[in-house]
Amino acid sequence: MQQLKIIDLFCGTGGFSHGLMSADPRFKTVFGLDVLPIAGETFSRNHKDAISIVSDIRKVRRSFVSEQIKTNQVDVIVGGPPCQGFSSLRPFRSSTEDDPRNSLFEEYASFVNYFRPKAFVLENVVGLVTYKNGNTIDAMENCFHELGYDTEWRILNAAHYGVPQKRERLIMIGVERGGKIKFPEPTHYFSGDTIGVKDRQKLISTSQFDLFTNDKIILKPAVTVMNAISDLTPIHSGEISHEYLTAPQNEFQKLMRFEDLNEVSLHQATAHSKKMLEIISHAGKNISCIPKHLISSGFSSCYSRLDADEPSVTITVNFVHPASNRCIHPYQNRALTPREGARLQSFNDSYQFAGNRSQITKQIGNAVPPLLGKAIGDALKSIL
Repeated sequence: MQQLKIIDLFCGTGGFSHGLMSADPRFKTVFGLDVLPIAGETFSRNHKDAISIVSDIRKVRRSFVSEQIKTNQVDVIVGGPPCQGFSSLRPFRSSTEDDPRNSLFEEYASFVNYFRPKAFVLENVVGLVTYKNGNTIDAMENCFHELGYDTEWRILNAAHYGVPQKRERLIMIGVERGGKIKFPEPTHYFSGDTIGVKDRQKLISTSQFDLFTNDKIILKPAVTVMNAISDLTPIHSGEISHEYLTAPQNEFQKLMRFEDLNEVSLHQATAHSKKMLEIISHAGKNISCIPKHLISSGFSSCYSRLDADEPSVTITVNFVHPASNRCIHPYQNRALTPREGARLQSFNDSYQFAGNRSQITKQIGNAVPPLLGKAIGDALKSIL
């Protein structure tokens, strides 16, 4: 069986490439790069056969990477250059070796140019669409066109692909000139609001697909918050549990527990102060549910509960703290635990995270949901 080799840049936890590998046994991640040591350790724990380097990408020579992985034949490059990498974007110059003036995006493009993969996937925030009035994303596409690649981008919502979270991301796919580009078709539907973009053709939504054909449902209902976490033991502020409450109750929970673990990890609630517990006791859909004398400021989504019967809102790096974007448990008076956050990001319970609780929470919040990666991997199979 011929392997399809993957390089994962700005890899973080490795959730993106992990998802790709779950789409087809031919996919194999051979290299991961991230600037954070903790992220590099998490990547290594879950990609034991891959070479991992912890460094600023601007200091890593592409020829060195080729020597480490013992090939310059790579099939797929994935990654999400951080947003600050676009502030200094200029006409593409450096193609093969280091240039300390390069932006982080230019470094990503240099890897594409050096290894010449059959396809690449660039993931980023939806805000990139309107950054500098759209000139930045146009410049990125022009850069890849100059390198001999055709590109297209779409806004994908993770909830449409079995992730219990309404997380929207810009996904750009590039292929060698003349190749076909395919984006994953939704497998799940929900009726909630999304951020979206003005150009509706760039937004992949379930309105493009029939929900029913001859009385047979084609798309599944979206995975809700309680679909995702109802088998986890109820706990109070400051408590921890290592036991599951029940056996898996649905398809998603079976997927999260496919290794049939005896114990659950990271299911530990933040120890909230007495005042915070009072605030949480009033929590509802938005901050207006909180009596004014208990809080002095905050965005509309602060101190708010998740809806039990919908996918969650986008998980942030501070989801264990109630003042963050809607992260209070639907029924219990506490913020989410790291395990619940990992479930909402579609990390299975056996995925190993390095670091302390705070570091793990940030890694989870920053990650690409593996099930979104799997959906993209399914589309890449037809491209390759």
